[in-house]
Amino acid sequence: MNITRSLRACIAALTLASTPVLAAVPAAAEPLPTIVLVHGAFADITSWNGVAATLRDHGYRVVVPDNPLRGPANDAAAIQRTLDTISGPVVLVGHSYGGFVITNVHDPKVRALVYIAAFAPVQGEVALLELDPIRFPGSQLLPPALQVCAVDDPHGLAGKNIDSYIAREYFNPVFAQDVSPEVAAAMFAHQRSLAVAANLEPSGTPAWSSAPSWYLVSANDHVIPPASQRFMATRMGAHTTEIDASHASLVSRPTEVASVVEAAAGQ
Repeated sequence: MNITRSLRACIAALTLASTPVLAAVPAAAEPLPTIVLVHGAFADITSWNGVAATLRDHGYRVVVPDNPLRGPANDAAAIQRTLDTISGPVVLVGHSYGGFVITNVHDPKVRALVYIAAFAPVQGEVALLELDPIRFPGSQLLPPALQVCAVDDPHGLAGKNIDSYIAREYFNPVFAQDVSPEVAAAMFAHQRSLAVAANLEPSGTPAWSSAPSWYLVSANDHVIPPASQRFMATRMGAHTTEIDASHASLVSRPTEVASVVEAAAGQ
């Protein structure tokens, strides 16, 4: 009898002792989304270096795919191929023309869309409509700053295409007037030209119509006028903030840009 009582007492004691231990085990934290950064025209993946470094320091996995700059449908398909390699939630971020591209990416993994001084079209709209000088005056992305050239391009007619780029002497004052001449020279060296036809290709159904969106307006933008940016952000109901920066805010103000991306990631 005494042995039975002793066994019962031991079992009871063990049960009580284990209860707080079990209760103290925290629930598994939800994994952070992968951040996919899509560059725009007249830039390449290095334009995201500062933003990517900040996000990685904060624990995010960051992927920066190449944007071919051939046209929205082609380029959205290229970004989709990158998303196909990622498991788990994604925050998709686009700068400038990169915003047009992410608007045409439809993937259920995308938790949020972030636009950094970017095009955010509705269905059937072309990028040039958002540079309309009557509705949105102020863009300096015009000749002689904007130049065209013939390039080899397997997507073009007979293996050629007509691309646009920003001339060297205008790159700093038009594209990135708030960075040093040395930084602007490095950016110019990495400049990628955009197929002229890309600005004339209509957008498909906008991804922002079914996913939450964030927009960071560059208040001193000489490429996409701030009024156009505010119009697009309001039209899609984006969480909108502004920064006193050039079109290249991702280079000149990477910490603030990363903060907007993190806000979208933590929704």
